[in-house]
Amino acid sequence: MSETDTFGMPIGDPGGGNFEYTNEGLPQCIFLAAVPVSDIDKGLEFYRDLLGMEVMYRNDREAGLRRESARIVLRLSKNCGVDTGIYMGVDDPYDLHRRLIDEGVTFVQDPTREPWGVSTSFRDFDGNVIRVIEMKAPIRP
Repeated sequence: MSETDTFGMPIGDPGGGNFEYTNEGLPQCIFLAAVPVSDIDKGLEFYRDLLGMEVMYRNDREAGLRRESARIVLRLSKNCGVDTGIYMGVDDPYDLHRRLIDEGVTFVQDPTREPWGVSTSFRDFDGNVIRVIEMKAPIRP
């Protein structure tokens, strides 16, 4: 009987040899984030029209959007109005803050310096908290 790991899978190369793992299969980025919404159409209005995201697909239960490398899925849910924990990268949080203030969006936090850069947070149409942070800021303790 061969040696197995805790999941019952053979250890080593399935072809019979042993090898050491390096970086194969390890996470490289946050590829996609899901946001709960009560209404897909209202979600599209907010994320497409206010945040400039492009609709990649839409069905009765969800819609996928993206802008550059930012990707989100709006999923119908009864549990909206949550702190998503999502930070979207932007060139300048002050510019986004000014733009969304003009659109009547409610902010939870005005632009504030944090170790990762300047960030701000706002509520979408369902009250979900979304954060943005400057992408090119140096990390400061």
